Order: sequence, then C-alpha cells, then structure tokens
Amino acid sequence: MSSGFLISCVMFTLFVSSTYAQSCTKYNLTSNQIFTSCNDLPYLNSFLHWNYNPSSKTAKIAYRHTKLASNRWVAWAINPTSQGMVGSQALVAYQKSDGKMRVYTSPVTSYQTQLQEGNLSFNVSDLSATYLNNEITIFATLKLENFNSTIVNQVWQEGPLSGDSPAMHDTSGVNSQSAGLLSLLSGQSRTTTKGANSPLNKKNLHGLLNAVSWGIMMPIGILFARYLKVFSDPAWFYLHSIWQITAYVIGVAGWATGLQLGSESHGIQFTAHRTIGIVLFSLATLQASAMLLRPKRDHKHRIYWNIYHRSVGYSIVVLGIINIFKGLNILKPEKKWETSYIATLVGLGIIAAFLEVITWCVVIKRNKSVSSTVEKNPQGLHEANWYNGNGTTRTHYRV
Repeated sequence: MSSGFLISCVMFTLFVSSTYAQSCTKYNLTSNQIFTSCNDLPYLNSFLHWNYNPSSKTAKIAYRHTKLASNRWVAWAINPTSQGMVGSQALVAYQKSDGKMRVYTSPVTSYQTQLQEGNLSFNVSDLSATYLNNEITIFATLKLENFNSTIVNQVWQEGPLSGDSPAMHDTSGVNSQSAGLLSLLSGQSRTTTKGANSPLNKKNLHGLLNAVSWGIMMPIGILFARYLKVFSDPAWFYLHSIWQITAYVIGVAGWATGLQLGSESHGIQFTAHRTIGIVLFSLATLQASAMLLRPKRDHKHRIYWNIYHRSVGYSIVVLGIINIFKGLNILKPEKKWETSYIATLVGLGIIAAFLEVITWCVVIKRNKSVSSTVEKNPQGLHEANWYNGNGTTRTHYRV
C-alpha cells in the first residue's frame, strides 16, 4: 500500500511539474527579458510573451515554439484587416542548414505563400531569434500606431523547410485552427471559430460538392442508363434523368463556390484545375440542354444523337475524376479522404464489371429465346421483343 502511495505521489509531482513547465507564467526566457503578460496558445506548442505601452502603442513580444525539429520554420503574425492567414503581417524564423538562424518579416498575400521576405504594414525593430533545446523564440518590437484597437487578430504557424526556404504547411487539423483574438491590455485571448464564410471551409465545401456531383453521382447515373434499361424500360430513363439533373445542380453549386474562391484569392491561380472546371461545366450544361433536342427513338438521326450523348457523358465523368484528384492535390486534406474516394471509384468499377456480365447474360439468353421462337413459327405472324444495340426494347413483327 505504501509503495503504491509513493508511486502515486511521484507521478502526481511529475504531472504538476510538467503542467507548470508548459505554462508561460512559470517560464524564464534565456535572454533574461521580463514580460508582464503571456499566453499559452492552444495549438502547436506555442506561447506568447509581451509588454504593451498604450501611450506609444508599442508592443515588445517574444513568441516561443517548443518541441520543434531543426528542419521546421515557425511564424507569428498580426492580421490588421481580418481574421485568418491572408493579410497577416508575419515574423518568420528557422535554423538554416549551416546552423545559423534566419529571422525576417513577411506580408502574407495568398494561401499558397512561400513566406517571401518583405516589409510589414507597421514598423518592426529589435528583430532576432534563437533555437535552443528544440525551441525557437522570436523577439521583436512592434509599433502599432495605426491600430485603432488594442484587440488584435493573431496567427501562428509552423511548417517544413525545403532546403533553406519555408515550404507549405499543413492545411488541416491544428494548423488550420491556430488563429485567435488577443487583447494586448488585458492579456486575454481566444481562438476564432471558423465560420461558414472562412476560406478553408469554402474550399472544403467546394471540394465536397464537386466530388459528390462529378465524381460519384455522374458515374452512378451512367450505370443506371447502361444497365437498368435491360430490366426496366422506360423507368430507367426517368431515374437516369432525375439523378443526373440532381448531380448537375450540385455540380453548379460547387462550380459557383469555386468562382467565389477565385475572386477572393488574389494572386492564386491553379490553371489546369480551373481550365478543366470550365470545360466540365460547359459540357455538362450542353448535355443538359441537349435533352430538349433529343429525337424520338425511330428518328433517322437518333443514332447520331446517341453517339454524341454518350461521348459527352463519358467525357464529363473522366474530366470530373481528373479534376477531383487535382483538387485533392491543391487542398491537401487528410490522406483518408483521398483513400476513401479511390475506394469509392474501385467499388463502382467492381459493380460495373459485375453488371456488365449479368447484362450480357440476360441479352444473350433473350436473343436465343427470340431465335428459338422464330424457328418454331416460320410461317405465322410472330411478335417478339428483342434487345438491340442501343439498349432499347422493340417489338418486331415477322410474317
């Protein structure tokens, strides 16, 4: 009993020590600088220390990022115009391959930024950085004289290095949540909840709508048209039409969201993804409009319309799938989403192969039945249903 109690006490002491070690209030900076305010930032093992002088609107800060490998960069920023990444005025630091520290300012103008060096919208002085014990600390003095409020939008981030230059950070998980409001006077802070209008959520909505419409519903609609007509005519036509129109409407919503993202993301352009999206939307609109010009089954030009309809339909599916993978490469979600979509495509392929075999078995069986009936009644009036190459059922009379 006594040994168990002793172990419990030791573990409790270690827990308390660890807790205090992670609190900014119990931390002494190696530079022996004293800061009157600090915050334990909720994500990415980060802490902010600062002094703020209201009369001069000057903030002296120390941003610490702990548990960090030497091949990572860190950044802390104030966004004077909005919440989030674009518009942020960042302080960036990392250790170069030669062991020297690099620290500089970088105005963030797009979501695909490489954190290029540049002047900020406010003055920065005394800028320096250290890397000790897997921890980077950025020191700086900020002149915030153009700020109308002492509550500011702060953003902090980390990412990998490519050589001696920052590379793109993760866009999901805690990396997408590392933003919040900071009161320079009271010392209080809180994270900002990303609403429906945040760029990241718009990207996710854009990707989801297009994946569902062009990448899943459209292929399923083609399966309806190709295989159900053998068993249920004309019910297959109505199911196919309603399903594809629904997919088209969802796709239009996804396309419109993409246009909005493009208009809000100045300087960002994914040419191939954008071009395929425009072609895809144009073909789908043409396909929907062509339904109004569909000739009747016995019309002499119906065969040409069928060739056009199928060619455009398959092109839409192929382009849709290609563009979804391009979108995944841009958005870089968790690997499980790409894996799930690939599994969905594989599942649809297996279903299509199975239905193809079943359909041909039914067609061959029906054709044999018709041939047998004709042979038994060579002179009489014979009425028989037969399956033609277009997948429709016709009544054939033979005297």
